[in-house]
Amino acid sequence: MKKFALFKHHAVRIGLSLLIVPLLLLNVMSIIHIDFLQRLENYTYDLRLQWTMPGTVDRRIVIVDIDEKSLQKQGRWPWSRYKMARMVNTLFDHYKIDVLGFDIVFAEHDDTSGLDTLERLEKSDLKDNLDFKQALNRLRPSLRYDQIFADSLKNRRIALGYYFHHGSNNATRVGDLPAPVLASGSFDVAQVGAVPATGYTANLPLFQRAAPVAGFFNADPLIDSDGVFRRISLLKMMDKQLYETLSLAVVRLALRESQITLNYEGDERTMVALESLQVGRKRIPVDADVAALVPFRGKQGSFVYVSANDVLQSKVPADTLRGAIVLVGTTAPGLLDLRTVPMQESYAGVELHANMIAGILDSNIKELPALVLGLELVLLFGTGCFLALVLPLISPLGATVLTSTTMLVIVAVNVYCWQSFHIILPMASGLVLVSGLFVFNMSYGFFVDSRGKRLLAHLFGQYVPPELVDEMAQHPESYSLAGSSRELTVLFSDVRGFTTISEGLDPEQLTHLMNEFLTPMTQVIHHHRGTIDKYMGDAIMAFWGAPLQDPDHARHALEAALGMIAELDSLQDHFKSKGWPPIKIGVGLNTGDMVVGNMGSEFRLAYTVMGDAVNLGSRLESLTKEYGVQIIVSEFTMAAVSDYAFRELDLVRVKGKDKPVHIFEPVARSDHLTDHLRSELAIHTQALSDYRLQKWQTAALEFAQLQALFPDRKLYTLYANRISHFVQNPPPPDWDGTYTFTTK
Repeated sequence: MKKFALFKHHAVRIGLSLLIVPLLLLNVMSIIHIDFLQRLENYTYDLRLQWTMPGTVDRRIVIVDIDEKSLQKQGRWPWSRYKMARMVNTLFDHYKIDVLGFDIVFAEHDDTSGLDTLERLEKSDLKDNLDFKQALNRLRPSLRYDQIFADSLKNRRIALGYYFHHGSNNATRVGDLPAPVLASGSFDVAQVGAVPATGYTANLPLFQRAAPVAGFFNADPLIDSDGVFRRISLLKMMDKQLYETLSLAVVRLALRESQITLNYEGDERTMVALESLQVGRKRIPVDADVAALVPFRGKQGSFVYVSANDVLQSKVPADTLRGAIVLVGTTAPGLLDLRTVPMQESYAGVELHANMIAGILDSNIKELPALVLGLELVLLFGTGCFLALVLPLISPLGATVLTSTTMLVIVAVNVYCWQSFHIILPMASGLVLVSGLFVFNMSYGFFVDSRGKRLLAHLFGQYVPPELVDEMAQHPESYSLAGSSRELTVLFSDVRGFTTISEGLDPEQLTHLMNEFLTPMTQVIHHHRGTIDKYMGDAIMAFWGAPLQDPDHARHALEAALGMIAELDSLQDHFKSKGWPPIKIGVGLNTGDMVVGNMGSEFRLAYTVMGDAVNLGSRLESLTKEYGVQIIVSEFTMAAVSDYAFRELDLVRVKGKDKPVHIFEPVARSDHLTDHLRSELAIHTQALSDYRLQKWQTAALEFAQLQALFPDRKLYTLYANRISHFVQNPPPPDWDGTYTFTTK
């Protein structure tokens, strides 16, 4: 019931928290798009990538760099095909490389040899010059640079490069495409979501016929919304045929594989969507665009770079290139082959392909399986509902610990799957959900709940301890300011001989004395969950059981009274050191039905208690002087605290009350009674019984025995005097032992 009330109290907060969950779920299902979440997902992806990159240099792949040095030494780009042929021959014949890939396209004829000019002269001005014609015929083979370059490509593992155009406004077709890696009819077009191309700029037919394969090298239009390259299309579609990227073409050459295979989710009858590509034994996971995430090894320079100029001059150490996969590309800024990647703003495009080739060979391409979407939905729903229900019910510290732990678990599981299984679990949605729920609950707690708590502190701060204010804020259903009647326990305490004390001190000393007396007394009351009603000069009025319900109000009140006496005893030396007189108090406790609530006038209200039970408590405090005790409790309080031992003091009729009440003095907890004290209580009980039966002689002997044992106890002297009086002035026959007080 208490837990239900707690949930009911936080129903609005829980409901608003739960509204955050479907917002994230709709975004995951792509029903709505939250751009911030995508940007954050990209950011967390980049962080994971940077945390886990090996940062080592892969020497299997070497980049022949057409760098600034090469342009200065060999001349501006494009270089002659003769020079490019010399580079190819040097790489294969001198350095014995394994595979060569070009991250450049050869789409135009090379006329730098001057052959076209010489042939025009042969047909015009020098057409009758036999010596010229003979010399030209001898030179012609060495001046056909395109053919020389084409010849250098034959019978070698070389992949040329080209690029596709995209968009209806760019349907240009230049050069010849290579044979498709998968021809039309060999696959289901509807199940392969490859990016469609509208045109291309490819190599001259002469070159394409000479080279075994070619692959496209442009990554667009798969650049992410923040302009960063994170993935590369492995296949693109042109005229319903599939063409491979340069990376894939180079890998096939390196693995000596002539084909690729498309792997789908499910079996042959229940193929759902393309899941991966297969090249020999190498499985390459792909997404819906038939693209793969680039497994970056580190910043630019994660592969061996050699200058194209040094290759042409054979200055590169032989073991650097022997047996290597070589990519020819450029880092020269003027040639515009620089990209923005997760860890660097200017990154050589050729190294994108180097990373992809290495990743395929090492089988460490990260993947995002289709089942991850369902898993993300389940985890978001479960985590969101759990936190939405729990966060409002726990303390800010507990909420902080729970939120931090949940976020750490999300990150840890994410990184573990990334490293161990090469699976990418979405991170941003989970972190945003958890942090969003935390921020909302903390904000709600601060602006809404704390406002209520501040109001409670304003209303009750002067009455109850702060921890009870917190409890009241957590359980507002457990208290009310409206007047109501309920069973409570009231306490009255008063300083003995206060008039004499005040006459012996000046006003400033008296003020200090009362402050240092009332403060620890109040602390004791608060410690035992009591509510301070008011201070009346040297007197204190407090009650238990309101504003918060307290089933043990009588016990807490009794323990507070005993604590006040003990605390006051410990203060006596302190008072004495300041020259103040010792202070003694009397405490009266009564339990019964009282009216409690905000009462007063339109000018001033106070949370207080009223009723006959309250008045009786006040009368009991006054009686402590008569019986020489420090605490008197009524029979109602005594009955409510069964594990304490009490000494019955009397059956009295106080002023203003017709019905007599048994009054008691608390002695100790029942399990702390000594044999000596048990004996005293037994004698006392028998003496009191004989007194009420008017067995004066027997009662007198018993009280005399108690007087002898405890000469300082005023109670036994009081009864000895009463018995002497009744011997001389017997009470009426129907007397029940009640003693009537006519003063307050």
